[in-house]
Formats: sequence, structure tokens, C-alpha cells
Amino acid sequence: MKTPYLPYLTLWLILAVAIPVIAQPQPLTSTQIDALVQRTLTTFDVPGIAVAVVKDGQVVHSKGYGVRSLRNGGKVDENTLFGIASNSKAFTAAALGMLMDEGKLRWDDKVIDYVPEFRMYAPYVTDAFTLRDLLTHRSGLGLGAGDLMFWPDSSNFTMPDLLHNLHYLKPISGFRTKYDYDNLLYMVAGEVIERVSGKSWEEFVENRMMQPLNMANSAGSWKRVANKTNAIDAHARVDGTVRVIRRDSLRFGQSAGGINSSVADMSKWVIAQLNDGKYGPDGSKKLFSKAVHDEMWTPQTIIPVSPTPAPPYNTHFAAYGLGWFLSDVAGLKQVTHTGGLSGMVTQVTLLPERKLGIIVFTNQESGAAFSAITNTIKDSYLGLVATDWVGKYGDREKKGRVEADSITRAIWTDIDNARKTSKPISFSEYVGTYHDQWLGNVVLSEKGGKWWFQSVRSPKLTGEVFHYKNNTFVVKWNLRSMNADAYLTFAVDENLKPVSITMKPISPLTDFSYDFQDLDLQRVKGM
Repeated sequence: MKTPYLPYLTLWLILAVAIPVIAQPQPLTSTQIDALVQRTLTTFDVPGIAVAVVKDGQVVHSKGYGVRSLRNGGKVDENTLFGIASNSKAFTAAALGMLMDEGKLRWDDKVIDYVPEFRMYAPYVTDAFTLRDLLTHRSGLGLGAGDLMFWPDSSNFTMPDLLHNLHYLKPISGFRTKYDYDNLLYMVAGEVIERVSGKSWEEFVENRMMQPLNMANSAGSWKRVANKTNAIDAHARVDGTVRVIRRDSLRFGQSAGGINSSVADMSKWVIAQLNDGKYGPDGSKKLFSKAVHDEMWTPQTIIPVSPTPAPPYNTHFAAYGLGWFLSDVAGLKQVTHTGGLSGMVTQVTLLPERKLGIIVFTNQESGAAFSAITNTIKDSYLGLVATDWVGKYGDREKKGRVEADSITRAIWTDIDNARKTSKPISFSEYVGTYHDQWLGNVVLSEKGGKWWFQSVRSPKLTGEVFHYKNNTFVVKWNLRSMNADAYLTFAVDENLKPVSITMKPISPLTDFSYDFQDLDLQRVKGM
């Protein structure tokens, strides 16, 4: 699930350009934003984008651009629905905060007090794990650990499965010592909300947040969207061409990334955030208290940045709060988050001291596109000399694709050459069932003269297997939009019989939620 790239904004992406500050801000006009977005659509090959800007409690720009779908057309407007993915995490943090205002829980309550079956790998971590820990990406698990239980979305895992399987995931760092973005623990946070409130996470968010804010078109999951006529299709680059792909639909764990919304609706959420949780014509109503709001925007987990702050933003610190990324830009506090599902990525950025909010939703997978728009608008409000972010990010994205393509192309060239010049190997020694404690069984088989990989519990993880070098193979997934082909490396016993498999993505552009590196596939005896 795209977010650290998520976070996806890798910080080096926004810290690297030297630009002097000018005295007076010159905010972009709507006409200038129109031109900016139209250029972005073309540069990054994005079919459709929606942008909203909030300033001083008012929506000063809200508009859609391009088309909802390359298949069916339809113009994007301010009410077009996008999957906001990990921007849902701020709603989850706020929901816990609302229950806290009601005296039903505290940030530092133990998770096992609410979900007794919750278990992490180490017993002491289980015993110490708090609600705050669920929200702050400091569990000790690696980036995206266990995401293959829901990503891609064909799996048959359930929330009880996730709770059971968490204790199989081995940490890569000490508890509370290091930032590594995760999704599963936000799903557990949603489970806490359900057990304490007596409502599903989706119902809680819709009834307690969306309805009061009059986010009339939004829903806690794609399945719960009442009217899907004005919604985007997902798009991704497949074999070099952007095309419509199947939309993700999470079967469970919506609290990590399930909300569908529009920039018009999300503007209302942003205004409430910038107003300490208050809303309504006179600000007399509130979703949550200022104390809860302040805690969500307080650094909880440090995120490393360059020790030498660089213009234009001169960022000295970065951290994760509760559902939000926090940093300083040009001397001001920035609160932001990104989100990504297959075929769509989104960003919400707030500068509280300027009462400024910028929302950018896209129906393609280019994080560079939303970054270019956000940074250009942001710089105009900060009074920075204009930077061609579209050009800079466009060149960087193109370079990244070229480098990634060269890596994968070289591997397939080696495979093709080996097939032509080397003696064919027998796959019969490798055929069988391999078991991972949390993903379950994977079956390697030989059919019709081809070798196949099939995950039993996640059918989209099906692909043809090719010999690469020595005991390393490559699996080429049938679903090409995944961009997640992977190495399969076999370990052998003293008789040179395969006994286990480890995996690793090939392309540096593979989404982190394909956490193949966390699998430990052991051959099932008797095969």
C-alpha cells in the first residue's frame, strides 16, 4: 500500500533545491493552478487530478481536471471520488481521540486490555504495546511487514487471521527505537475502535465524523459508497503504457486505508483540522478536543533527515505524530500525509500557522505528480521564488523508470540467453508445497512444460517461474500491473534437495507492501 513512498514523500525529494526566499507571498490564482495541473497531467501521464486549497477557513480553490477513466471518460470534478488510502489513518487516530474525550480509553492504555488475543513476536512487546504504539510506526517490524495478507487484494485473510499471524512477524529493530511505516497496526487500531464503540470502524467514521462535517459523498470503504457514478478508475503504467487496472477493495482493515472521498468533502475535514477539531458556521461544534488535536500533531517517532538543512525548506526535523507526518518547512510547521492504492495516490498537506491546506488526489500512481502540485502551491504561499517542480520531478521520475527498467531488462536478457546457451535444468526437484507461518502455503508446480508459483491464500500471487542463476529463480506475475516480479532463492540440504525459499522484489519501484522479504517458505515434508 503506497505511502512511504509513501510517506511516501521521501524527504530528499523535497529538500534538495537551493532557492532564496522573497519577502511577500504571492499565492497562485485559480487560473495559475489550472495551468499547473494541466502541465502536470501531461508530464506525468496522469488521466485525472483533483485539487483543493483551503485558506483561513475558506475553500479558495476546488476543481477537477482530466478524466475519471481512460476507458469510459467522464470529467473529474471537485466531487469525484478517489480512494484516499493512507490518508484514512488520520481519521483512525481522531476516532481514538474522540473515544478518549469520552473517557473510554487513554493513549497509553495497553492494547491487550481491549484486544486480548493481540500478540507480537516478543512477549514483552505484547505486554508493553499501547494504543499510541499502534499509531506511530515504531513497533520494530520492518517496512510494510505482513502487508501480503491484504495486498494485493485477492487474499482470503480476515481480521482474526491478522491478529493471529502478527506474532509470526519477526522484528528488524528494537521496540520503539526506529521508524518503519506499517499498515497492520492501524488495522488493529480499527479493531480497538470497534470493540470500544460497538460500531464498525466504517460506521464510526461515517456517523461521528463525515456526517457532522457534511462529507455527504464520502464513505469508510469503497463497498459502502452509495453512488459510484462519479468515481475514478484506477490507472497504472503497464508495459510502458498507462491503462485502466482493477480497483483495489480491501476485504478488512479499512482503518489503514479504506476511505473514499472527494476534494470537496476533504476540504471540510481539513478546515476542522486547522481549527483544532472545531466545525460549523461559528466553530461552536467540535469533533474532538484541542488536547486530543495537539497530541495528534505532536512528534511521537523521530524520522531521520539530512544533518545539513537545505533550501528552500531548510528542514531541521521530521517525525510521525498520530496519523500525520510532521516537519518544519521554511520555519513553519508542516502536517501532511500521503496515500496510495493500486492505480491512485493522494496527498493532504497543512501549514497550520498559515491556516493553509492543500489537497491533491490523482488516479495514477505518480507520487511525483501530487508533489509537484503541492510544492508549487505551497511555495507561492510561503513567498519562495518559483521553482519548476513539474520539470524537476518529471526528469527525476523518468530517470527512475529508466534505471528500474534497465535492472529488470538485464535480468530477463540473462534468463533468455541462459535458455538458449545452457543445458535445461529439471524443475522436478523444486516442485512441491512450501509453507510460511503467516502467508500460508505456496505451491510450485510444472504444467504444460512451464513452471508455476501459486499462493493458496492470495490468488493474484500467481506467475510463471524462470531459472535465473544457480539456485535463484524469478517469478513473473500474471497480473502485470503489480510491477512486483521477484527473485526466488532456494536453500538446499546436504543432499542438495531444496528445503526453503526466500524472496525479494526485483525492481526498486516495487511497492513496499509486496513484502516478499518477510517470507520464510519452508518445504512441507512428504512432497
